[in-house]
Amino acid sequence: MTPENFIERIFINDKRAVARAISIIESGNSNSTEILKELHKKIGRAYRIGITGPPGAGKSTLTNQLTKYFRKQNKKVGVIAVDPTSPFTGGALLGDRVRMSEVGSDSGVFIRSMATRGSLGGLSKKTIDAADVLDAAGYDFIIFETVGVGQSELDVARAADTTIVVLVPESGDSIQAMKAGLMEIADFFVLNKSDRPGSESALVALKTILMLRDHTEKSWLPNIIKAVASENSGTKEIADEIERHHNYLEQNGLLKEKRESNYKVRIKEIVEHLLKNELWKEKRAESLEASLAKVVEGETSPYQIAETLFNDFKSTIQQ
Repeated sequence: MTPENFIERIFINDKRAVARAISIIESGNSNSTEILKELHKKIGRAYRIGITGPPGAGKSTLTNQLTKYFRKQNKKVGVIAVDPTSPFTGGALLGDRVRMSEVGSDSGVFIRSMATRGSLGGLSKKTIDAADVLDAAGYDFIIFETVGVGQSELDVARAADTTIVVLVPESGDSIQAMKAGLMEIADFFVLNKSDRPGSESALVALKTILMLRDHTEKSWLPNIIKAVASENSGTKEIADEIERHHNYLEQNGLLKEKRESNYKVRIKEIVEHLLKNELWKEKRAESLEASLAKVVEGETSPYQIAETLFNDFKSTIQQ
């Protein structure tokens, strides 16, 4: 298969070509950058939805129901289900395909499980690159499903046009103490498993927090949707809220503004990644290793070593 033919097959949503492209991107293959460059001219049509929240909140079940709902509207759906990477083994459970087997065989659905690969925000750079492949392949919706366990959930908000935070009634007592990052990125909340005891107190706690937010007459105020995803209750309301938020962004010129802001962050991250790779070429990596004993013994400072390495890097660029 020629490179041109490979790209064309992605554009017509050849699933084998799409899967192969994502695998190349995941592996860090040198061809991945060229593939992403070629695909970019067809990127920007898909609407990206982030679904996050604490473990056990029912995110996979909700994703499954939303995917079925969109398919009934004849929309193609790409799902990127992200599992956290183990800091000890580097592996990830990647069990979302099993949990979403109901829609996995649908020709209009593409599901890919990926690992966070150490990204604290819950998404890795390669996850966003994979979403670009699905976008170029003509999927109408791309859903990121990830766990809200990182130090920051900004990765989700930067990748998605609409971000949904899924909570359960048991979260009610701890909502006040829940980390601000997870609460502040939500464009709206889904209180899943709302048939359980404590759902009303959780709802009140959420509404209290939202009332404390600064907002103007025209600003977006996150809504709270009650759902029981396992029974497909609340799915239409969630889809309607996604559409309402989409319309709000479009009507106020915020979708383009948000995407521009996200691209700015992403370009900076790509540049930093290139610089980091160039900085730690073999010679400087060896120099660092050779200097560690001196730092431990107090003969020199970490700052002095860092300055020496950086100055060496600068001199290489200036040559």
